[in-house]
Amino acid sequence: QVQLAESGGGLVQAGGSLRLACIASRNSFSFDVMGWYRQTPGKQRELVATVTSDGSTNYADSVKGRFTISRDGAKNTVDLRMNSLKPEDTAVYYCNGRLNTHQAMIVLGYLGDYDFWGQGTQVTVSS
Repeated sequence: QVQLAESGGGLVQAGGSLRLACIASRNSFSFDVMGWYRQTPGKQRELVATVTSDGSTNYADSVKGRFTISRDGAKNTVDLRMNSLKPEDTAVYYCNGRLNTHQAMIVLGYLGDYDFWGQGTQVTVSS
C-alpha cells in the first residue's frame, strides 16, 4: 500500500499565503496524476488542482491565478502554493495520487484506475 502525508495547513489572514506539501510513502513508481482537492462540511469534495506525469496542470476556476501546483515525480511529492487566500478557501485539503489502469494492475493487481488519498490538512482563512 501507499500512504500520502500532507503538511502545511494552518490559519492565515485573508490575502496571505500558505504552501501545502504532500509526500508518498513509496517512490518506486510515479503516479500518473497527483493533485489537491478540498472539502467543507456538507459539501462534496472538489478539485483544486492537478498535475500529470508530463507536467500538464489543471486548476479550478476559483483558484486560477492564485494557486500553483508542482510535483517531483522522482520523489512522488506534490506541492500547492496558495497566494491571495480568501475566506472561501477555508476547507480541509486532501492530497491525491492516481494510478492509471496499467499502473494499478502492476502495483496493486487492481483492474482500473486507483486513487490514493491523504488524511487531509485544515486550511482556515480569516477575514
